[in-house]
Amino acid sequence: MCGIVGFGEEHHEPAAARHTLQAMAALIRHRGPDGEGLYADDRAALGHRRLSIIDLEGGGQPMFNEDGSLVVVFNGEIYNYRELARQLSAAGHVFATRSDTEVLLHGWEQWGKALPGKLRGMFAFVLWDRNTGTMFGARDVFGIKPLYYYRRGELLLFASEIKALLAHPGFVKQFNEARLPDYLSMEYLPGDETLFTGVYELLPAHSFTWQAGKLRVERYAALRFAEKRDRTLAEWAEAIDAAFTDSVAAHRIADVEVGCFLSGGVDSSLVACKAARQQEKLRCFSVGYAEEDYSELPVARQAAEALGVPCTETTVGAEEFFAANRAIQWYLDEPMPNPAEVPLYFLCRTARQQVKVVLSGEGADELFGGYPLYCQAVHAEAWQQLPRGVRRLLARCAPGCGFLRRGALPRWRRSARANYVFADPAERDRYLNRDVGAPSPARRCKPYFDAVQGLDEATAVQWVDLQTWLPRDILRKADRMSMAHSLELRVPFLDRAVWAQARALPRPLRCTRRKTKVALRAAAACSLPSEISGRKKRGFPVPLADWLRQDKYYQMVREKFTGPVASRFFDTTALCDLLEAHRAGKVKGMTKIWSFYCFILWYELYFTGPFPPDL
Repeated sequence: MCGIVGFGEEHHEPAAARHTLQAMAALIRHRGPDGEGLYADDRAALGHRRLSIIDLEGGGQPMFNEDGSLVVVFNGEIYNYRELARQLSAAGHVFATRSDTEVLLHGWEQWGKALPGKLRGMFAFVLWDRNTGTMFGARDVFGIKPLYYYRRGELLLFASEIKALLAHPGFVKQFNEARLPDYLSMEYLPGDETLFTGVYELLPAHSFTWQAGKLRVERYAALRFAEKRDRTLAEWAEAIDAAFTDSVAAHRIADVEVGCFLSGGVDSSLVACKAARQQEKLRCFSVGYAEEDYSELPVARQAAEALGVPCTETTVGAEEFFAANRAIQWYLDEPMPNPAEVPLYFLCRTARQQVKVVLSGEGADELFGGYPLYCQAVHAEAWQQLPRGVRRLLARCAPGCGFLRRGALPRWRRSARANYVFADPAERDRYLNRDVGAPSPARRCKPYFDAVQGLDEATAVQWVDLQTWLPRDILRKADRMSMAHSLELRVPFLDRAVWAQARALPRPLRCTRRKTKVALRAAAACSLPSEISGRKKRGFPVPLADWLRQDKYYQMVREKFTGPVASRFFDTTALCDLLEAHRAGKVKGMTKIWSFYCFILWYELYFTGPFPPDL
């Protein structure tokens, strides 16, 4: 795990380019404190910050091929690099290191643009081919590792984090205000745009090619569900168990110690169980709160005892929670109001004191049907089978049963109402002090549902989550909070062999009207006690709603709601009314309040104060 930066332009002075590279790389030093490497010629410059995990002595970057005509910078891990190295060696390529990075160099020479499709792992890399004047970059299929780019004329910038782009003298910093309503509605921006004008996220399973000042972005793979009904539940459980056991073994490849996050739920417990069987003295890490109703620590202790592994606990209080949020928004690059990022930040800090790599359970819900929303989709689809007139009659006869009315909506509208902070754009726009003409969140998600019209509703919602929620929230949070503490976080559920099983599962073996992750729980039951394999999802519960009613934190938020940034973008009276109504218990306003508050903190960090800020 590392951080990469760089740029290409038709002509520049190499010495000046190296100076710029150093400034860019310095802003992401937290991603790689073990070393820095720079390369610059008259057309391209590539920089790297290293967190050494594999081949500690020989894996430095940028890395070159034998004649120096090809150079690469790479962030991530390639878990099948040994297999690929054997194939490439058989084809005549000579390896000088034991690093997975070198596979990218020889793989490009052998396979060209087909290279990303052969990789098993999490990755974002950029290659510069001096002979052809081609810069090529790619990102893994799930979007585990980030990559951003910015284009201005013939200049192309790229980096693992947006903040590094800001150090280039050719970068023009401008807030993308037109997308502010989307952030408020959805907590993230769907698609490849960011809140910085001109900065784009290279989407998962995409690559880019830059040559002669021209940029081309292409998809190299697609995630598609393709159900098979040729196995029993027991056979599916056995196949999932085998694939996941192999994935955990692959994700444990490292020349440093590997630990595990453990919440006590089925996903993290299964990861820890497999890892504990494959290595001695596995260290696990859990996080919780002093408020017992919100803390995962009791169930994490239960899981650790059942697995026979030691578990280091971290407790987060309100004071720490609020104090850390400013730094957290800095590391995230774009505002993110998911409160679960805060306990994850502290969990990563604790883990880094003992290990350099951790395994975590992200991705299991999206692959295997773990969210209650998917069960609701099964209900809705059954409701859709009734004639429209019958549905309308039942809805009129059952006042207060909102699910009946929602069941009559198109699936893309129903998903937006269930998922988003502001499903109603009129409600959202009441807080804005000017109209920027943004479409409704339902309209933003409609193209995703249009792409999978042939799927049942629960599977369609899963697929949309794989394209949006997973990379833009779950994985961004995991990457930034771990990298803030120079910790590599690996996600063995998001593996191509595991996905091959998940994509083929019949929908009833993913979710039913009442059950989630049916087949995965069956697989877990072979290894875990029933009280763990059957445990309902809790995620990272946070007592934020209660804290916002305490005067100290109420005043802290209110100060931001009446400050200059709030005045610039929002109706401050409406913000304060929302905050007061939440404190009085009249509304449940936590999610909306936190969305506004995190945006204000982020905007202050990136647009109003000194850069970089003093954290």
